[in-house]
Amino acid sequence: MTDQLVKAAAAAPARGATARPSLWIAGLAAGAAWLAAAAYAGLVPDADDFAYTREFALGVAAIGGLLLAASLAGPAAGLPFKSLRHWGPWLLLLPLGLIAWTAVTAKLEILPRPFFVPPQALLEVYLDDWPKLGLSVVHSLKLLAWGYVIGATVGVTLGVSIGWWRIAGYWAHPLLRFIGPLPATAWLPVAFFLFPSSWSASVFLLALATGFPVTILTWSGIASVNKDYYDIARTLGANQRFLVLKVAIPAALPHVFVGLFMGLGTSFAVLVVAEMLGVKAGLGWYLQWAQGWAAYANMYAALLVMALMCSSLVTLLFKVRDHLLAWQKELVRW
Repeated sequence: MTDQLVKAAAAAPARGATARPSLWIAGLAAGAAWLAAAAYAGLVPDADDFAYTREFALGVAAIGGLLLAASLAGPAAGLPFKSLRHWGPWLLLLPLGLIAWTAVTAKLEILPRPFFVPPQALLEVYLDDWPKLGLSVVHSLKLLAWGYVIGATVGVTLGVSIGWWRIAGYWAHPLLRFIGPLPATAWLPVAFFLFPSSWSASVFLLALATGFPVTILTWSGIASVNKDYYDIARTLGANQRFLVLKVAIPAALPHVFVGLFMGLGTSFAVLVVAEMLGVKAGLGWYLQWAQGWAAYANMYAALLVMALMCSSLVTLLFKVRDHLLAWQKELVRW
């Protein structure tokens, strides 16, 4: 009996030792699916002469090769690849979608052109028209930054004022009820008439779209702060300034960030409309130009860039929120 216990103890892993990651089966399936998508795109003849088909197939094959390498070499090297494992189902679904997309456009032409384009047409836009598209992204980011920062700053300031001082709430509350529910795009004619340039008018519209949700949520956050926090701070000798800056605003930050997220979404929608009507550069302008020339591949490429840009900004805002509200993580769940 003693010998069996000694052998079992010797065979068991040492306390605190980490188990080696297992073989990533989903990664192997995903890599095979990406290679299948590459083979279908590169080996099956197209119904027409599409540019960059070979380059598209090679890029897809490279993704499949990397996934296979990660799946096979990861366990051997002791690398868990947790983020890749989390996205395993999506990595398997995406190449299947590419196969279907390629089949109904480039191979079989079930969907009519020019309204529907194959994936290599988007690659052609990114490789050949990247100067114009990249300049449009820069202009959109610059315009969005100005409008969003101004709207968020005014919204937080106004929301704190309304939530803290009754006199500010008395005068601002009716205006918010009157102006707030109106969409920012409804002010387009007024904005382009009052402001000297289309750029400043667009910044105003973006700030208006951002400021309303930020103001409402900041006001709600200040008003919902636990009154015991103020009583404890006053007992310790806190003045009015300390109560606002060190008690009310930090406690209301979860509500403030909800308003910032809402403001980012609405400002992004207004950005596209404003650039379509007034600004002579940006993604909205690029979309309008592509539609005017029936360049639907350019339009889809710009839409994809817009989706990635908005998603990246939301992710960045999440990172900022997680950093600033790290001390509240046990109180506010996310």
